Amino acid sequence: MQGWSPISEYDRALFPVASLFALTLMPAIQQAFAARLGSIKPYAITIFLSAFLLFLVQPIIAKQILPWFGGSAAVWTTCLVFFQSTLLAGYAYADVTNRLGLRKQTILHIALLLLSLATLPIIASTGWKPSGEEEPIGRILLLLLVTIGLPYFLLATTTPLLQAWYWRRFEAAVPYRLFALSNFASLLALLGFPVLLEPFLSLPELGWTWSGLYVVFVVICAGTGWMSLRASEHAGVAKEATASISNAPAPTLLLQLLWLVLSAMGSVMLLAITNHVTQNISSVPFLWVLPLSLYLITFILCFDHPRWYKRWLFIALLIPGIPAMAHYIPSHDLEFAAILYFSGLFVACMFCHGELARLKPDPRFLTRFYLMLSLGGAIGAVLIAIVAPLTLRGYFEIGIALVALALVLFFQVSGMVARVITLGAAILTAFLFGEGVRDYLDDVRLMARDFYGVVRTRDRATPVPYRAMLHGSIVHGGQLLGDDFKNTASDYFGPTSGYGRLFASLPADKPRNIGVIGLGAGVIAAYGRPGDTLVFYEISPTVVDLAQREFTFLKDTQAKTQLIMGDGRLSLERESPPRQYDILGIDAFSGDSIPMHLVTREAMQLYVKHLAEDGVIVFQATNRYVNLMPVIKRLAMEVGMEAVLVSDSPDHQSGTAYWYSSTDQVLVTRNKALLEAPRLKEVATPIEDNKALPTFTDHHHNLFKILK
Repeated sequence: MQGWSPISEYDRALFPVASLFALTLMPAIQQAFAARLGSIKPYAITIFLSAFLLFLVQPIIAKQILPWFGGSAAVWTTCLVFFQSTLLAGYAYADVTNRLGLRKQTILHIALLLLSLATLPIIASTGWKPSGEEEPIGRILLLLLVTIGLPYFLLATTTPLLQAWYWRRFEAAVPYRLFALSNFASLLALLGFPVLLEPFLSLPELGWTWSGLYVVFVVICAGTGWMSLRASEHAGVAKEATASISNAPAPTLLLQLLWLVLSAMGSVMLLAITNHVTQNISSVPFLWVLPLSLYLITFILCFDHPRWYKRWLFIALLIPGIPAMAHYIPSHDLEFAAILYFSGLFVACMFCHGELARLKPDPRFLTRFYLMLSLGGAIGAVLIAIVAPLTLRGYFEIGIALVALALVLFFQVSGMVARVITLGAAILTAFLFGEGVRDYLDDVRLMARDFYGVVRTRDRATPVPYRAMLHGSIVHGGQLLGDDFKNTASDYFGPTSGYGRLFASLPADKPRNIGVIGLGAGVIAAYGRPGDTLVFYEISPTVVDLAQREFTFLKDTQAKTQLIMGDGRLSLERESPPRQYDILGIDAFSGDSIPMHLVTREAMQLYVKHLAEDGVIVFQATNRYVNLMPVIKRLAMEVGMEAVLVSDSPDHQSGTAYWYSSTDQVLVTRNKALLEAPRLKEVATPIEDNKALPTFTDHHHNLFKILK
């Protein structure tokens, strides 16, 4: 990744040595545990550290690979599939190895812990960067498996495994509050990452810090396991996993299925709402962390003490809350939508996890309970991150999730009145969702979906026939239909937009070398003249397919065109010699979501490298939620260039120019003579520098400071 400090071979050689040195401390740690910490504290400390590392690694590794896959919100949901699936594997391991007996299980686990040290540090190799032709989901999952697979798997086993060790050692009630403790540690990791770690440590430093803490965990976990084994053997109570002083009956198949459904429902709501928010704002770690933190808080509360889950209260909140969320799915009010959906996620997860806490089994069956919880979480993640994009043409999963939640609520309540009310809420939710789908599909010609989002084309007949491309809920270019108008620039690229004024101000007798990150409908090609060269960088195969099938800009332009597949920034990194673009457009946004890796210091340095001396970088800053102007201003200042804003608000009152959109476009250049051209000078305004805003980098950027 750009800007990473190199890792020396000396460091790599030293790390295993340091790890083995740390392991020599195991007897001392074991003694300290036995002498000072009491019976439960070694288990609590180990569980706490494992859960902390388990969730700290998630934003670290996801942030490493996010720019490699276009900054897409789907990167995070794909990562969650891996995290949930590996968690499932860890819980299954704990359940299966419980049948081996304590000695075999402990020795096996310590051996795996030692083996996992060979996979450190957890820094993704740049060899995993895609070239543009790969299938992203499989590549991300394989990358994660190779980079963090074994350590993450072993961390995932810790909570059920150590509770089982405690149970088998003491044959006393296993405190399910240890599960609440593990979730509390996870919450600390998630909240601590953006506040205490991300602002101060680079990605390599985060990777090495985590790896060092993991070595400490290996020492403590192995010491706890060995202590448990020795204590159990010394007391003569080491038994098979089936041994128990409890006569509690085994959980029925129906009860286990209910555990799975409730767990899956919480996971589905988490991912569906995360997707909904990040697709329309920005795919940045904080917007992943916040809903996941709410999800964890509900586990903490529900498994800490029954007093936190007031069943009647959360059911009463869900009955109107579920239809309300279904009604406001298309809401463009960021503040209202965020409050509604994040509070709705909290209430929904309190219900699902509160019901799970009510139904938890005797400690004898705790590994099976945790196995079903993790299986439900994995199923929920797969449904949203993999099944939905492959089977649903649009972003319908959040509506389907709300209907499913309403049905789960219906089956969980008792009493005729409660059943009637919750059934009414389910029917209303389904109706509102159906109305939303109808509006979403209104006048849609074609609709397709891939890893990077949903793309639709829509026709409008009057007053002039016109076809638009929508990516998410935002128009990404359109075309007037009919031979007389079909190669006319429209939407964000009209004659009075920043692009339109820029093209009108360039010398008429000089061929232009133009690069654009983000194809859309290809409208910029309408400005192409004989002798011009136009290169489009596009990551989404669906966008390319619809741009070529539904629009004729690429076919009709007089410029020589080239289409390069893959993330625009990665493509520019690979290109040599520099392109020497006269114009470089940055317009690769999905809906209102901002790929932050395109507006960082490292990205800007790359743009300047490929820019001609008097060239212009044009940033599409039109956004409902995020104010990019001060970010771009700071980037321009760092490279000694001017940044001006061209805002365009076409008059739509007459209804005759609806094919032009209001835009904010920022022109960055050192060509002062160009900025003095009449078409630009009359509208271009300087951007005020926000001195309190630090320059965005690949390692550090704060979305909150630029929210509108």
